Amino acid sequence: MSVQVEKLEKSMAKLTIEVDSTEFDSAVDKAYQKSRSKISLPGFRKGKAPRAMVEKMYGSGIFYEDAANMIIPDAYESAAKESGLVIVAQPEISVEQVEKGKPFIFTALVAVKPEVTLGEYKGIEVEKQSVEVTQEDVDEAIDRVRESNSRMITVDDRETQDGDTVIIDFDGYCDGEPFEGGKAEDYSLVLGSHSFIDTFEEQLIGKKIGDEVEVNVTFPDQYQAEELQGKPAVFKVKIHEIKMKELPELDDDFAQDVSDCDTLEEYKEDMKKKLCESKEQAAKRAVEEDVVNKIIENAQMEIPDPMVDAQTRQMVQEFAQNLQAQGLSVEQYMQFTGMTQQALLEEIQPQALKRIQSRLVLEAVVEAEGIETSEEDVEKEIESMAGMYQMEPDKLKEMMGENEMKQVRMDIAVQKAVDFVVEAAAEK
Repeated sequence: MSVQVEKLEKSMAKLTIEVDSTEFDSAVDKAYQKSRSKISLPGFRKGKAPRAMVEKMYGSGIFYEDAANMIIPDAYESAAKESGLVIVAQPEISVEQVEKGKPFIFTALVAVKPEVTLGEYKGIEVEKQSVEVTQEDVDEAIDRVRESNSRMITVDDRETQDGDTVIIDFDGYCDGEPFEGGKAEDYSLVLGSHSFIDTFEEQLIGKKIGDEVEVNVTFPDQYQAEELQGKPAVFKVKIHEIKMKELPELDDDFAQDVSDCDTLEEYKEDMKKKLCESKEQAAKRAVEEDVVNKIIENAQMEIPDPMVDAQTRQMVQEFAQNLQAQGLSVEQYMQFTGMTQQALLEEIQPQALKRIQSRLVLEAVVEAEGIETSEEDVEKEIESMAGMYQMEPDKLKEMMGENEMKQVRMDIAVQKAVDFVVEAAAEK
């Protein structure tokens, strides 16, 4: 096998990979052996037809596709290693030559890790962040705790209000016809949560238990169901229950229930301390982000599109996992918000690009400053990771391969680079 590397624009490269004809013919024979039991030819028992007869009947290339699929993965992996390129996305494969008695040739269009030319990265000017905690901040935080410890009570002596939870049946129609996903029974909806499209929730405010309401809405132009995009719809809604939150009294008993404090005043002081710590962490993150963003602005790099696409897909997958942890599928999220898959990708793509740029410039700082990762650093990180997975550190290390350990080392070095550029920054 041989490989030729052609560097292209915008951090792309093309690998031309040539596999010896003997090796490819061996793969063709394996493809024949794999398929022969399914092949029938006149005059031969099923599975007993010679390869030459099968090729004469169906064409010499009948097994080429299967043979190529056998050859390409390993050949590409070997070629990628031999090329010395740091490939950052899945390749785009094209077969260039497949012919009996000749080498099998295919190309792999790949995105490679971009080269970064750092500009100014020391002494970056950043805005000073406020870490002051006001009494209003404390009151708002305690109100949120009260909200989370509230209980739902059923009300039947008044009309619905913003913030109420209503239990409803609904049946949706578009152009007079019911549509998929437009019907539900005993559905729990928080009025004012904006989880439904258009003005659906607003039209249920001021209603009573037992009311049957005709709700008129218009689907967004970018709605995930194409057949409903931009169309008006009518929902027939029946209200079964109205529920409201009842907040706990703000007293010493409340403080004891939600904390280790004995009195409300102690709880307020404890809350203020925690908010100060939280604001300090938020300020630290804001400064880090500001510094890194300015380093990105000062740097030069060409990010290949496939690298951004791969990062975007990964972040969408992370988003889907977060939704699932909350008991919601991506499909449900899209239905409730009117978001389409394409719109979700477009929304996340800029974040994906920024994540790539941040990592690249910080890795460049690691190299420029000769930042190293000690064995002690690695051991501490492994212990921290093991704690998250509730494992023994040694067991986790056994499970991690060379690439995973290399990634851990670089992650530590990148964090050190963040600390370095922030420490070198100047507040204004």
